[in-house]
Amino acid sequence: GGAAFVLLYLLIVLIVCLPVFVAEMALGRNALKSALLAPVELAGTNWYPLGILFFIAPIGILSFYSVIMGWTADTFFHSFFFGLPKDISEAENFFGSISSGSSVLLGHLLSLLLTAMIVSSGIKKGIEKVTRYFMPILFIILLALAIWAASLSGAWEGYKTFLLKFDFAELKNPQTIRNAFSQAFFSLSLGIGIMVAYASYLNKKSNIPKLSFGVASLDTLVGLMAGLITFPIVLTFGLSDAIKASTISTLFISIPTGLGASGLAGRIVAIAFFGLVYIAAITSSVSLLEVPVSSLMDKFGYQRSKSVWLITIFVFLLGIPSALNGRVLETFISVTDILLIFGGFLVIFFMGWVVPRKLDSELNASKVGMKTTRYFKFMMRWISPPIIAFGLVISFFDLLKKWLN
Repeated sequence: GGAAFVLLYLLIVLIVCLPVFVAEMALGRNALKSALLAPVELAGTNWYPLGILFFIAPIGILSFYSVIMGWTADTFFHSFFFGLPKDISEAENFFGSISSGSSVLLGHLLSLLLTAMIVSSGIKKGIEKVTRYFMPILFIILLALAIWAASLSGAWEGYKTFLLKFDFAELKNPQTIRNAFSQAFFSLSLGIGIMVAYASYLNKKSNIPKLSFGVASLDTLVGLMAGLITFPIVLTFGLSDAIKASTISTLFISIPTGLGASGLAGRIVAIAFFGLVYIAAITSSVSLLEVPVSSLMDKFGYQRSKSVWLITIFVFLLGIPSALNGRVLETFISVTDILLIFGGFLVIFFMGWVVPRKLDSELNASKVGMKTTRYFKFMMRWISPPIIAFGLVISFFDLLKKWLN
């Protein structure tokens, strides 16, 4: 849908995701509990199912996410040591080799072990330290690649064909609507308890709306910059037809093929690009693992290291079917997309209608003023919930239609 998708995505981020972000942050900071127990702390055991959703969703996502991380690491090392595919046929064979066989399980395992090592080091020495250094590096590489992509012969054609092409029909396309909702929620890690977990460590003086807006803005900027890299490559090297099947083929077939046609320069860019993707993946995987780990610590009083390795072993076993079967992986992705949106609906309803005074307390602590407080309460009660419900229904029936076909 090109610009139509981008418009839908931006509207969802602004009207839906920003209030959800504030709701999750307010829930976590007020409860000072893990994502599993935070709803119970504020509203009693009737809301324990929301905590369970927060517990299982990140585990489900991480089980297939680490598989794709393994593919990414394999592509990075292959680019570094052996070079890139010379054509689409060679690229398809290459992707077949990294997405099947024992190497997939090895990549899945090593990605989880690296994630576990970071999370077991704690918030300050592990997650915060890695993020503090990795995120600026990620952004610098991303900016450099965007500048390089802009110099390609097909750059403007790529922008015009994908990012700037506005197809009004796509605004009514259920698949485009579902993709926009799931991308917005997934990209911002909403509806699965990640922001609840992180907010439980947050200083009471932190301005929650300002922080939420800053994160959402930077995340959206990074996403758009990624588009400025990808689409010039696709058009410059004539890969439009090859990417129609799935986004997976774009990342692991089309881009390596296109860069392979640029010789040594393309190989250097590929190393930087897939290194960038893996860095981005690590910063996400540690967030996904932190939610169930902190929940076990909070619920049963386990030490961090014990919680980390219990969850890691379980996630590895759960991810084996996704590692061995692409259809299982796609099913996990589709189901978790629905869980993200459903979780977003529940948490915004919870903070807007069930415990509105807790929301007031956190917004007052943020010293945002009465107008901002009224705005977010109005959005959480009357605007965002029906829009999320609409997106949830559209997404569910579009996904059901896809499965039946």
